[in-house]
Amino acid sequence: MVDALLDPFQYQFMVRALIVSVLVGAVCPLIGGYVITRNLSFMGDALAHGVMPGLALGILLGFSPLLVAVPAGIGFAVLIGFISHRTGLGEDTSIGILFAGMFALGLLILSVSDSITVDIEDILLGQVLGVSQTDVIITGGLAALVIFLLAAMHRQLVFTSFDPIGAKVVGIPVQAMDYVLLGILALVIVLSVQAVGIVLVLAMLVVPAATSYLLARRFVNIMAIGALIGVAATVTGLYLSYHFNLPSGPAMSLTAIGIFAAAALVKRRVTT
Repeated sequence: MVDALLDPFQYQFMVRALIVSVLVGAVCPLIGGYVITRNLSFMGDALAHGVMPGLALGILLGFSPLLVAVPAGIGFAVLIGFISHRTGLGEDTSIGILFAGMFALGLLILSVSDSITVDIEDILLGQVLGVSQTDVIITGGLAALVIFLLAAMHRQLVFTSFDPIGAKVVGIPVQAMDYVLLGILALVIVLSVQAVGIVLVLAMLVVPAATSYLLARRFVNIMAIGALIGVAATVTGLYLSYHFNLPSGPAMSLTAIGIFAAAALVKRRVTT
């Protein structure tokens, strides 16, 4: 058992993968509580696909994909709000239009460039075992920024999430806070993409947070428990990926869903 736990980390790529996995597992549920409270699951999925052109351009230009994906993700979030307010279309319609357009643009960039050798499947499903030292540093920096922003604006974000009308009455700029939350969500998605991929990033945003909703009542506790569940899911998925030669992103996502299923069964038994 001890060998099974320690053996993977004789390799540097596994150490880097572990660091990124822990960061992703901890940070995703922190913002995931807001995603569930505000019904932003579709927005999260759209943002995950919307960073595709940024990732593709980063690879094409020889930079870390994360560096280019950060402004792309934030720009995508702002653009959704702009189109919705400018045209009068519903937010879900604006999301659907940009979701399809950005994802198609990213796939086009990847397919027409001969210099890009990255497998599209790695972008879609994640490849945490391939992260570089630079990626680890960038991911750590983004995670620290996200935690700082959430801590600094916790009161305003919670107030606007649960009582937007009351928040407006007391002078909190509700629309500005909405954009701040979308910007933070974009940062979280960007730092998660290499671990679990574009397709599965929504699982890490929603599932650990949803699990903690079954186990806690106070919002702060929901965030904390969700972070612990997220770390457990990503680290366990990483071990499964190493020992059974499985793709890392699906292994992490399915582990998180397994934890949710167990919590749901226990919760049902307790309540009945």
